[in-house]
Amino acid sequence: MSYEGTAEPIKIGYLMDFLLSDDYPQDRRDDLTIPFDMVFDAALEEGLIDRPIEIVYREVEGLPKGTVKAVIDAYEELVDEGCLVIFGPHIGDNAVAIKDALNERFRVPAISVTGSDEALGEWFFAFPMGSHFDEPIFWADLLVKGGHTEVGVLMENSLVGEAYVANFRKACRRRGIRIVAEATIAQTAQDVGAAVRTLRDAKATAIVHAGFGFGVVLVNPALAELDWDPPRFAGTAFENAWINPVMWNAFLGWTGIDQYDEHNQVGQAFLDEFEARHGRRPQWCVPVVNRDVAVTILHALTDAHPLSPRGVKEALERVKMVPAASGAPGTRISFGQWNRRGWMGPGYLVARQLEDDGESSRLIERFGEP
Repeated sequence: MSYEGTAEPIKIGYLMDFLLSDDYPQDRRDDLTIPFDMVFDAALEEGLIDRPIEIVYREVEGLPKGTVKAVIDAYEELVDEGCLVIFGPHIGDNAVAIKDALNERFRVPAISVTGSDEALGEWFFAFPMGSHFDEPIFWADLLVKGGHTEVGVLMENSLVGEAYVANFRKACRRRGIRIVAEATIAQTAQDVGAAVRTLRDAKATAIVHAGFGFGVVLVNPALAELDWDPPRFAGTAFENAWINPVMWNAFLGWTGIDQYDEHNQVGQAFLDEFEARHGRRPQWCVPVVNRDVAVTILHALTDAHPLSPRGVKEALERVKMVPAASGAPGTRISFGQWNRRGWMGPGYLVARQLEDDGESSRLIERFGEP
């Protein structure tokens, strides 16, 4: 092909700020990037873009198990590679910590699934897989609908845990729920027997877990030891159940916040195409969430003038009312100059429970519905 008919690929970064375990299923690992490949390949075939889009992937151990430095160093590597936008970091602690470097040094837009509003800024956009503000309100809704007015809280000792609990206290006051006990637990899998016993002794009728999720691993065994089986609720930490069987078993019996809704026809149409191409149908949150992010990035890349980090950032601000594949039916994606949260409407989150088969879950509640 002649010089005039060729162009270098557009590079975008994918920064995963926690290391996937060695036994992480390959198909779920593939689910991270296949939605981007599907969206970008289709755009090239249809002539929406005139050059391929290349994903540059980095995986590092940030907080809670690693360090912020590892995340900042990885972001800098992706910037140096020429990425115009970076998907990540995603954990609230890392997202907040990288904000100064992002604004002052990197100035390449980040898109994240963090639930932390504190991370949002000129260069930081979010598709929050949950929210430290929204989820506590939804927990209160679930508790009231279940008739639970005296609740105990397990709070991971972290920015995420503290933000959840601060907003949960407000939601409980508004809904007439009394928090009878709060117990702090570690961010990683540690002995939680004393903390669970504190909630039981306070006569909590239900449990709420607030945190990233790894701290919940030993809660079910502690409950079994006490012969206590209260209703228990989690935020989007619940989505960690798909990481490995340990996390799945940790959340069995829990109602958690999720973003996969089988009645969302945009999402189902995408999974129809996924199944046709790859011979399987992944019915969990990441494929539809990452499809929404990929579609949004595509909108920005086709509207960026010039095709530069600032051009992409300003084009992201012009993405408006795009139908979403994740969340309840009718969820839309919109950004703006001072709007950095992409999904619109309460239905971007739903409540689900895991099945004993270790592979599927079922819809429990859509927020905003009577």
